[in-house]
Amino acid sequence: MEKFEKLHGIAAPMPLVNIDTDMIIPKVFLKSIQRTGFGKNLFDEMRYNRDGSEIEDFVLNKPQYRNAEILIAGDNFGCGSSREHAPWAIADFGIKCIVSTSFADIFFNNSFKNGILPIVLPQEQVDILMADAEKGANARMTVDLEAQEITTSDGTTIAFEVDAFKKHCLLNGLDDIGLTMEKAEAIDAFEAKASAARPWV
Repeated sequence: MEKFEKLHGIAAPMPLVNIDTDMIIPKVFLKSIQRTGFGKNLFDEMRYNRDGSEIEDFVLNKPQYRNAEILIAGDNFGCGSSREHAPWAIADFGIKCIVSTSFADIFFNNSFKNGILPIVLPQEQVDILMADAEKGANARMTVDLEAQEITTSDGTTIAFEVDAFKKHCLLNGLDDIGLTMEKAEAIDAFEAKASAARPWV
C-alpha cells in the first residue's frame, strides 16, 4: 500500500447524501477479488448512459474533475452493503481522500485499509470545502496527514481528527499484511521455537 503523507490535488464536489456502496460500484461488477480494474466502473450508473456514453453533467465526467484525487461528499457516505470493492473502485480511480460529515462504519474502516483517508468534519467546514471544490481544477487543496490539516486554494486551514493507529498505518503504507510483516522476526522466532519443541508437528 502506498504511503499517504501530503496530498495536493483537485477536489471534486459531490454534495449528494446517502451515497451507498451499490452506487459507488454496482453489484454487477463484483466479479473479481483483484483490487484493480474497478475504477472505470466507479459510480457507473451515475457516470454512464445505458449505451455506455458518458453523462456529461456528472461531476467526474467534467474535464476539470477527471483527475480529482479528493472527494467532498454529502452526509452518510459509503452506507449500504459492506463490499470492500467500494474503496477498491475509489482508489483505482485515483481518489485518495474523501471528506464528509459522516461515513458508514465498515466503509470508513475499509478505506484506511486501502490507502484512502476518510475525514469527518462538521457541516459548516464541509460547506467551505465544497464551495472551494466548485471552483474547478485551478482550486487545488492540500491534505496534510502528519499535521492533520486541510488547506483550501485560498489558504483557509481546517484541522481534522484521525485515529492515531490509522494515521500510523497510512503514513507508513501499512495494510493488514504490512502490519503482520512488521512482526516477521518475532513470528519467525516463535515458529522456530515451536518447531524445536514439537518436531513431530
